[in-house]
Amino acid sequence: MSPSSEPTKEPNILGKFASVVGLVGAALFFTGWIYRWSYFYFFQLEITTLDLPAQSFFIVPLQVFLADGRTIAKSAMAFLFTGIAIYLSLWIVSILSKVIFQLIDAVLWQTFHYVEKRKIELLYWVFYPPMKSLLLFNAKKFNSIEFLRSLVDEIIIVGWILLMLFHLARNQGIADAQRDAGENSTLPVVTLVIPENRLALGRKLNDVFDVPPNPLKGYKFIGDRGLFNKLYTTEETDIVTNPEKPIIWRLLLERSGWIYLFKALPKDAKDDSRPLVLAIQESNLGEQLMIFSPEPSKLVGAKHSGR
Repeated sequence: MSPSSEPTKEPNILGKFASVVGLVGAALFFTGWIYRWSYFYFFQLEITTLDLPAQSFFIVPLQVFLADGRTIAKSAMAFLFTGIAIYLSLWIVSILSKVIFQLIDAVLWQTFHYVEKRKIELLYWVFYPPMKSLLLFNAKKFNSIEFLRSLVDEIIIVGWILLMLFHLARNQGIADAQRDAGENSTLPVVTLVIPENRLALGRKLNDVFDVPPNPLKGYKFIGDRGLFNKLYTTEETDIVTNPEKPIIWRLLLERSGWIYLFKALPKDAKDDSRPLVLAIQESNLGEQLMIFSPEPSKLVGAKHSGR
């Protein structure tokens, strides 16, 4: 009876595919989280308070890597640089590990021969057996600790990849936020109509020039009153009266019962300028109206008021 041949080992394709999908998914989620964190942080909003759906973080990286030709080129350069950095880092670690192990081995052997030659009784009986065992372990059984080297290599690879993804996502998030806060914004222009007893700011639809003697009667405030003064009497989108510094209100986000509006920055705004953001609670009674538009209307609001 002929001996049975050993079964051939088939590659675990599904296992490797699942591992790759898991790693790619973790990288995409990390990239999406960093992108949105930097984007909303530009508007002084904390991402953990916005209750964004987790699945959306896997789609956002498309904006980081494939937004336009420049972004694609920048991402390709980043991946190339990261690959070179990983290769050089592993090469340096390999050389350092060999030098360190050779140095340790030389010191141990020199000490071992010194103790053996001098026959110092106390040192001989106390240090000779463990030192000899250590040297033999280092020489014959070094493969048993190879997993440490593998662990170091994986930490280096993962560290460089995370560093690259962090900078790509952060820079793209800030760049997109600066674009959306200015004149080239991709966010919609918004018109919010709400009962006057539910909002401290705003103008009347029938007469935008009607300013009561005390429009904020019954309201109190805490904090910087100057911020309120910057917004007061500039509630109306207007690009006709002062085209050099138009007033344009845009919708940043509508989430978890809150509406986030901001007044777009002017053309001559400094690079470190940030827009003021209003957080308005949504109505549950249906007396609220929002109108979205890609561009503001060219008419002055006063023309619609009958004046």
